[in-house]
Amino acid sequence: MSTEATLFDAIIVGAGQAGPPLAGRLVDAGQTVAVVERKLVGGTCVNSGCIPTKTLVASAHAAHLARRSADYGISTGAVVVDMAKVKGRKDGIVTADRDGVENWLDGMDRCTLLRGHARFIDPHTLQVGDQRITAERIFLNVGGRASSPDIPGLADVDYLTNVGILELDVVPTHLVIIGGSYIGLEFAQMYRRFGAEVTVIERGARLAPREDDDVCAAIKGILEREGITIHLGANDIRVSRDGDGVAVTTRADGPVVTGSHLLLAVGRVPNTDELGLDLAGVATDARGFITVDDQLRTSVEHIWAMGDCNGRGAFTHTSYNDFEIVTANLLDGEPRRVSDRIPTYALYIDPPLGRAGMTEAQVRATGRKALVGKRPMTRVGRAVEKGETQGFMKVVVDAETRQILGAAILGVGGDEVVHCILDLMSAKAPYTTMTHTVHIHPTVAELVPTMLEGLEPLE
Repeated sequence: MSTEATLFDAIIVGAGQAGPPLAGRLVDAGQTVAVVERKLVGGTCVNSGCIPTKTLVASAHAAHLARRSADYGISTGAVVVDMAKVKGRKDGIVTADRDGVENWLDGMDRCTLLRGHARFIDPHTLQVGDQRITAERIFLNVGGRASSPDIPGLADVDYLTNVGILELDVVPTHLVIIGGSYIGLEFAQMYRRFGAEVTVIERGARLAPREDDDVCAAIKGILEREGITIHLGANDIRVSRDGDGVAVTTRADGPVVTGSHLLLAVGRVPNTDELGLDLAGVATDARGFITVDDQLRTSVEHIWAMGDCNGRGAFTHTSYNDFEIVTANLLDGEPRRVSDRIPTYALYIDPPLGRAGMTEAQVRATGRKALVGKRPMTRVGRAVEKGETQGFMKVVVDAETRQILGAAILGVGGDEVVHCILDLMSAKAPYTTMTHTVHIHPTVAELVPTMLEGLEPLE
């Protein structure tokens, strides 16, 4: 093992959504960069997150629409799901995306892509396999992984996470999902549409508990109408073998659910436990997330943390924005801050939920005077024409400044429509800016101004 370290201007640990673009900017600035990746270039999004799951969601939507074809006056034969071909389509898209990022890194002048696990030796030096590397600046983009909580009996059964389930090339007979939040719900609807029996088991009283009550109830209704069984308030979850499958106890006095496959979707933990952060003096919180300031600098001045590992966002778009904030402050002389961004995300069930800013409950908790507008998708012409009328739109506005505080668009195109609201919020413009703007007919977005024209006091 070499004890002499190779010198770089910067080291980036992790080739997820923030690492490669940061390498590109640093290289363009004339710096030498080492990018270290222990698994797959592209990180969670490309390999086991957004890209593969939304590819599968698209296939599931095609199957669902085929089964509904008679609603549109179209006759088809029996709908057959070839899961091996579905998986093959997903694999092809993932591989092309990953290869694109990998080739980009390999083609960068002054950039070296190293394979292996990185661990700090001291605040400036990392060990990667039998090689030591050192740099003036170090950037951590190490991501996270699925959490495996201490559920009685879990160690004795086979179970899937969001990674393992992507490798299935057959449709489960009965998929049991522990966890009723975003990842679990997307897979629940997806596999129900592929033809599996699906049961969701959630400890809490609601699905997607970060949302308002009306949103949670609507999501539950959408899934149940497709034949998904949902057990809430499962406060005594235990698992055991059941032949070749699994049995899950929900409550002490509740039902036992038996299935062929078990998916665990109960949250994620950061990949920070094997980095040797203590040897670098990098502080973490009680959950293992790296502590960062508003410019994403850690407790050590020359080390930054971006993406899922810093606990400041758990999405591809927040990870990429972390890269933008770091480069703006470091290279562009532009003082950008994490606290300036508006929380926004989507839940990719069908129809999707697009969210921006505060929930209605969060606004109520502030005690400020506010207005609220709501419109069911049954009163959105474009949704009616498309035959997709589940869900609703809701927006909350500050009564004094007239600025939009938050929105939930649960309906066809909701993940796209929410951006016109998000942009207005970012501009700090009053909601009347939108109501005074002509929108295209027929679209879903054209009904957002109509909803805003009907605002009422938030009681």
